[in-house]
Amino acid sequence: MLFERIEDPGLSQYSYVVACERSKDAVVVDPRRDVDVYLDFAAERGLAIAHVLETHVHADYASGARELAERTGARLWESVYDEGETYAFAFPHEDLAEGDRVEVGNVRLEPLHTPGHTPEHLSFLVYDGARSREVPQLLLSGDFLFVGSLGRPDLLGEDAKLALAKRQFASVREKLRGLPDGLEVHPGHGAGSMCGAGMSARPLSTLGFERIANPYLDPGLTEAAFVEKLLGASPPFPPYYRRMKVLNSAGPPSLNGLPGLATIGAEEFRDLAGDGHVVVDLRDQLAFGGGHVPGALGIGVEGSLSTWTAWVVPYETPILLVAESPGDVEPAVRALVRVGLDDVRGSLEGGMEAWREAGFPIETVEQVDVRELRRRLASGGGPALLDVRGDGEWEGGHIESAVHVMGGFLEDRLDEVPRGDGVAVVCGSGYRSTVAASVLKRNGFDKVLNVTGGMQAWRKAGLPETTPEKGR
Repeated sequence: MLFERIEDPGLSQYSYVVACERSKDAVVVDPRRDVDVYLDFAAERGLAIAHVLETHVHADYASGARELAERTGARLWESVYDEGETYAFAFPHEDLAEGDRVEVGNVRLEPLHTPGHTPEHLSFLVYDGARSREVPQLLLSGDFLFVGSLGRPDLLGEDAKLALAKRQFASVREKLRGLPDGLEVHPGHGAGSMCGAGMSARPLSTLGFERIANPYLDPGLTEAAFVEKLLGASPPFPPYYRRMKVLNSAGPPSLNGLPGLATIGAEEFRDLAGDGHVVVDLRDQLAFGGGHVPGALGIGVEGSLSTWTAWVVPYETPILLVAESPGDVEPAVRALVRVGLDDVRGSLEGGMEAWREAGFPIETVEQVDVRELRRRLASGGGPALLDVRGDGEWEGGHIESAVHVMGGFLEDRLDEVPRGDGVAVVCGSGYRSTVAASVLKRNGFDKVLNVTGGMQAWRKAGLPETTPEKGR
């Protein structure tokens, strides 16, 4: 058996290729949107992609299952348990139910219905017939079972989450019972994904170790205690998840190649930017702060570009890119289409240097180091301080005078941001604060400062911080 994990670090997402080396037939599970990675992998190894499977209707990224099946002639299988649910597969496919089998040569995949994260969720037991036809070797657990965690049950909203949490409890108790401790667990996501809380950075585990170390697999948990624990740990809910569910249930349109790889001259770029196109600046904190196209969103390519563009870029708005180098454009376009942002028109030819040479206006964001920030805050007449980190980071320690609004929710909570004598924005290292600073600038905040190095630099300098407990 050939088995390969394909990772998208920006979304902490894993897809899998399972193949029989004798028959040269392959199965792809949970493919991402830019499907050429699977086509290239198969071509390099002389494989034919015969089946495409999905564990569920995904919420955090755009699926490539439909296009991959179309381009390869593979059979496309989806869960039969979507019938009558809020999000059901509305494109041509074959139904897959527990008790069915998908086979390629000596390799067999058997679905388990594991509802909880979503009602239709499937996990897949993988058997390598060259070793054992009776004992499964792998569990492709999707968003049901993570390393150290479980999938969040609140994707369908407040009214459905209690029932789904109870179904998750039943899935843990019933579907894992009897499976061997040595079974390898290969989940759909790793640390950094918001599809669950407390995931390990390790991409795989064994069921035996999860039974020991995963807090949700504790056999002593009652259903009530399990439900309370699971619901209490859910990360923030990104609004774009609802858009992804709609897109993936309808079936994302085929890309047939990446959009937006053309360059656009400075004058045309300026006209498009002034005509409703949104500019995404892919450069780092210092480059963006030193000068950018007015109104641009600063979302660096060397970071969680998929996640943050999905959070803050207006949907169904044409996108223009500004890059530090031409080599940054293709990775950025891939990151965008993976969250359904397909309408990328192109990138600024010559980058910001060409923009400056054309004499077009430039905006800046002042960068302030932590010691200077400390001095300004102590003076009493300095800027307000906005902390845009997550709740857990905030609770673990923050600067005493800061106001907290998680960056993804900033545009909906601008009324909570003090305007006063400017706003200094801080995050963990400077990446998210750059995103947030650009959102503030787009929404009319004139004096915006970005804290260089964020809370990492603040702590390294030994400067004081507080916690919610100390503040009580």
